[in-house]
Amino acid sequence: MSYVDGFVLAVPKGNIEAYKELARKAGAVWMEHGATAYVETIGDDVPYGKLTSFPRAVQAGEDEVVIFSWIVYPSRAKRDEVMAKVMADQRLKDSMNDAPFDGKRMIFGGFVPFMEL
Repeated sequence: MSYVDGFVLAVPKGNIEAYKELARKAGAVWMEHGATAYVETIGDDVPYGKLTSFPRAVQAGEDEVVIFSWIVYPSRAKRDEVMAKVMADQRLKDSMNDAPFDGKRMIFGGFVPFMEL
């Protein structure tokens, strides 16, 4: 069964095009190093909840949009291998110097699927 990394972050609406450019570059790097899928989505129906919500989780302001992304790998071992290569890749290191979002508010983690249809 596969392994999935998930990410949730807030991007200022004025930085969406810059974020898309970064995502295209990151996606190519991840795929080149062995990911089997790389998906980036922009929040379209993500209301601010009373107790919990995607916007609350990343402290999104009214001028920000929530991004929900995931990367799929064949296994946890392959993910660890790919992640090491990605983190060492100079193309992403250079791009993150001017990241179009606040990385301190990004939520991320690795997940083991229990069902795939």
